[in-house]
Amino acid sequence: MPVFRRRHLCSLTAALALTATVPATAAHADAPGASAALRQVLFVGNNWDGTAEVIKSTGDFARIGRINVIPDKDERMAEINADPIRWIAFMTIRNSVGEGHDQFVDDMYSTPDGKSVVVSRPSFADVVSIDLASGRINWRFPVSGFRADHMAVSPDGKRVAVSASTGNTVHVLDIETGKQLGKAATGAKPHENIFTKDGKYIYNMSIGEVNTQTDAPWLDWTKGDRRITVIDATTYQQVKVIDMRSRLDAIGLKDFSDAVRPAVFSPDESKLYFQVSFFNGFFEYDLASDKITRTKTLPKNPATSDDRTTFVNDSRHHGLSMSPDGKKLCVAGTMDDYATVVDRGTLQEGPLVTAAKPYWATVSGDGKSCVVSESGTDQVTAIDFATGKKTVSVPVGDHPQRVRLGQVEAGWTSPSAS
Repeated sequence: MPVFRRRHLCSLTAALALTATVPATAAHADAPGASAALRQVLFVGNNWDGTAEVIKSTGDFARIGRINVIPDKDERMAEINADPIRWIAFMTIRNSVGEGHDQFVDDMYSTPDGKSVVVSRPSFADVVSIDLASGRINWRFPVSGFRADHMAVSPDGKRVAVSASTGNTVHVLDIETGKQLGKAATGAKPHENIFTKDGKYIYNMSIGEVNTQTDAPWLDWTKGDRRITVIDATTYQQVKVIDMRSRLDAIGLKDFSDAVRPAVFSPDESKLYFQVSFFNGFFEYDLASDKITRTKTLPKNPATSDDRTTFVNDSRHHGLSMSPDGKKLCVAGTMDDYATVVDRGTLQEGPLVTAAKPYWATVSGDGKSCVVSESGTDQVTAIDFATGKKTVSVPVGDHPQRVRLGQVEAGWTSPSAS
């Protein structure tokens, strides 16, 4: 086991989150009327910088360019400073979940033609589309409430769902125009979103009040309405609610939180693997039987305190992805400063790869590697699914969080404005 490094972490940290990825793209644009060749890339959101790093999606994961995702910062700040309520909300984000920093990029997805990237910006409570050639904003959508969070893109790349974390709402937008196609009510503090692979449903995970100090199991009732809301992606109506409380109770885990964090479906969507607040591990949930079928507890870092109030946004582990063949899971052990690849059949973990406060886990463009964001050292690290060993780390900007597969036009370079 590698030597762990002790890291002092604030108890109130950035709202996180994880798991639907942009489908792998062809070498050439295949949308009607498209002619430009496309290049697959990884977008890395540097939350405290207000930038998105663009790196290669495979191989050495070298840096290609960078995008400024807050080109309108002066305008937005003028609006916030002129509105006392918005100013209070902005400062609350900075001084609580932002750890003294503003949160400028939570999530991002590129458009099918590779010409724009759509970004959720927590501190500005909005979603914007940024032209990748000019760096200018195409459209802007203010979310309900005061904070934008995780997004998901539909399998065809045409719709994007965004959680309005203080508005208890999921907005679904046309990715090209920013027009709202529909919205749905959720539980308290909606977080992760996942489209099913047929595009018919959206799974939204609400995580409740994760920035309070009432973290003891007997105070769990103070955290609010936490649940998975299954939403019809055509009518935007709620079709099902899954509350993991009763499922956890049924296997004797009454002291475990039911706040579902990052989650990922098996390739056939018969199983859902998910993390919960405060737990160093994950669960397997069988959709047909509506039961938690397996529990995986992962090692603790001896240098990490078990004091729940010190955990990042209530999450001990945060970040989960699966290899395309469904045989391996990759887990980001956020508070325990490691990432590891787990065999899905046996649930045996591989080497514990030292990583500084890893916030997210995704899959490389060729499906061979897990890519985790190390917010503690401002880099992303690739881990080979086959061996479980680290292959490369590359530097990015300040406090990387979400990492998403996407595409840009071939020959793209950073806009001059960035």
